[in-house]
Amino acid sequence: MIKVSVIVPVYNVEKYLRKCLDSLVNQTLNDIEIIIVNDGTKDHSDIIIEEYSNKYRQIKAFKKENGGLSSARNFGIEHAQGEYIAFVDSDDWVESEMYEKMYLKAKEHDFDLVMCDFKEIHENEMKVYTCHLDHDLFALEDIQKHMIDYYPSAWNKLYKRSLFDEFRFKEGVWFEDVELGYRLLPYVHSIGVVNQPFYNYLIRKGSITSTVDPRIYHYIDNWNGILDFYKLHHLYDQYKDELEYSYIRYLLATFVKTAAKYDKKEYESAVKKAIDQVNQHFPDYKKNKYLKNNNLKNIYLRNFSPFIGNIVYILYKLFIK
Repeated sequence: MIKVSVIVPVYNVEKYLRKCLDSLVNQTLNDIEIIIVNDGTKDHSDIIIEEYSNKYRQIKAFKKENGGLSSARNFGIEHAQGEYIAFVDSDDWVESEMYEKMYLKAKEHDFDLVMCDFKEIHENEMKVYTCHLDHDLFALEDIQKHMIDYYPSAWNKLYKRSLFDEFRFKEGVWFEDVELGYRLLPYVHSIGVVNQPFYNYLIRKGSITSTVDPRIYHYIDNWNGILDFYKLHHLYDQYKDELEYSYIRYLLATFVKTAAKYDKKEYESAVKKAIDQVNQHFPDYKKNKYLKNNNLKNIYLRNFSPFIGNIVYILYKLFIK
């Protein structure tokens, strides 16, 4: 019986791929399968894939035409046979005990979803981040409340395979983890947590997180699609407070910060669009119950304006760029 299927999309990552695959073939968990999806790579990654698939029995290699990250992940899901599914980006790597410890946690209470902490690896530094949760969740009400703090990355999680009976990643977009994660949450009945930083997330030049591109507007498109999904499935009224808070947090904080990589004119246009979208969908958002706490984040969200946006832009250019 295969316990965990690890799906690894590959596209032009020959510089990083060996380190990624070495971390997977040396997992302490037995009965693991590593599904490598060659998404039409144009470099020598295919040679590395062939080398590893010939050497290691747990590797199953596939090749398809280039369709992007979501397409490759979806292809891998179709071929996965494990009880649980995990995703690893091919320029990242994981600690050797990651899937053993997360699988044991999953089996502890038959969790639908298990999350772990992670490390961001920058050129000159390493930062440790939590998954925003320090205890297991069993009640649907608690999972619903966690939506406002949910860290939606696909790669620090173990998913029960049955969650993908009806769900797939949206193809052709950036930030597909966010789009899937928030559609999936209402169908997750329990979440287990292992507060250890097992996943090493590489921040490199040319990656989505550091490249200025108009596709950052997929943040807005994806979130509007999430709202439509909840309405279509008659979940909107139940989750309205959590959706409202998450929507404004992503558009007025995450999206605005990402847009600060643009020049000033384009940034101001992005800020205006974010404010317009928030006012269109949630004109009374300042009354949201999750905004009542006077922490710094909530003060920022309640008072966000083009003036505050301008301050964000200045700070970004001075200290982050």
